[in-house]
Amino acid sequence: MKKPALPPDETLRLAALHSLGVLDSPREQRFDSYVAFAAKEFGVKTAAISLIEAHRQWFKASIGLDACETSRDVSFCTRTILQATPFVIEDASQDERFADNPLVTGAPFIRFYAGAPLLLPSGFAVGALCLIDTIPRRLTAVQLETLTTLSRLVVDMLLEKPD
Repeated sequence: MKKPALPPDETLRLAALHSLGVLDSPREQRFDSYVAFAAKEFGVKTAAISLIEAHRQWFKASIGLDACETSRDVSFCTRTILQATPFVIEDASQDERFADNPLVTGAPFIRFYAGAPLLLPSGFAVGALCLIDTIPRRLTAVQLETLTTLSRLVVDMLLEKPD
């Protein structure tokens, strides 16, 4: 498995992520509602809001996942934050970047992945709203647009400061 490159200005990206003050925070119904909606809307088993830290991927919210974090080395979302548009893998078992990933060869046996980067106004991608399934899939242009819109709404919630 080949590790992806680090984003440009990784130090500044991590500072932007930490400035949100949400890492390791308790679950929140508003985030949980978004991932539940996304899973149902796209007909996938798993949806998550992931935040990519230096060595881990932490899930602010998820449905269909038992873990609250994974190593950044095996994270699909680590590649998502390298671009401004959704990153889609229709069948991970057939993709040379992921075919030997332990999340593909073993539980949860990921085949399909689609992630829209969580882009802050500063331009830094701090994580992803992602969809995961155990069967290969394709998204339509409308579905990709919907995923992007949902990721923007998640960013709006991340930027809201509690009263």
